[in-house]
Amino acid sequence: MFKSISNYFNKKNLKYDKYLYLFDKPHKDEYVCFDCETTGLDRKIDDIISIGAVIIKNNTIISSKKFVRFVKPKSKLLVDAIKIHHIRECDLEEAEDIDNVIEDFIQYIGNRPLVGYFLEFDIAMINKYLKPKIGIKLPNKCYEVSAIYYDYKIERIPQANIDLRFNTIMNDLQIPMMGTHDAYNDALMTSLIFVKLRNLSKVKLK
Repeated sequence: MFKSISNYFNKKNLKYDKYLYLFDKPHKDEYVCFDCETTGLDRKIDDIISIGAVIIKNNTIISSKKFVRFVKPKSKLLVDAIKIHHIRECDLEEAEDIDNVIEDFIQYIGNRPLVGYFLEFDIAMINKYLKPKIGIKLPNKCYEVSAIYYDYKIERIPQANIDLRFNTIMNDLQIPMMGTHDAYNDALMTSLIFVKLRNLSKVKLK
């Protein structure tokens, strides 16, 4: 109910009718799992430097239709961020303008629900560029895998201290780590977590 009301007022702020498809009813059992790498962790001053995403259809991850783009940031890359994603300023010399990447990204995700880990931050980063561009924030339904995992674990072990670190979730669900830490690989691994969780008998997506 709250999401419907929020989207009603969100839609009224839409600047261009060509983006009305974002509010259409999504196709059943289709999702987009995505991840952003950024210059730092302050959503107000830091910038996106890469976006990776995959489409999930039913229980299949459509990696052949992946979305991988690099963005030239306006803010300086922080050393701590480079240690995580290993992307340096020299690696972004041929990167694209964020305005073009955001345009392509919203066309890619369409009206599909969005899946991610630490998704609130990634959504906030996308909205930072999207709202000035088209007047609205992403209206898509969202699924945070750590929240789904928490609900699954707490029902099995009430009052337990649930470890929600990414590697812990991967290990507990017996999903192998894949490649280096970057936006696409993180999106791919997160999509595997989501598929594994949604097929567990006691997990019900809300």
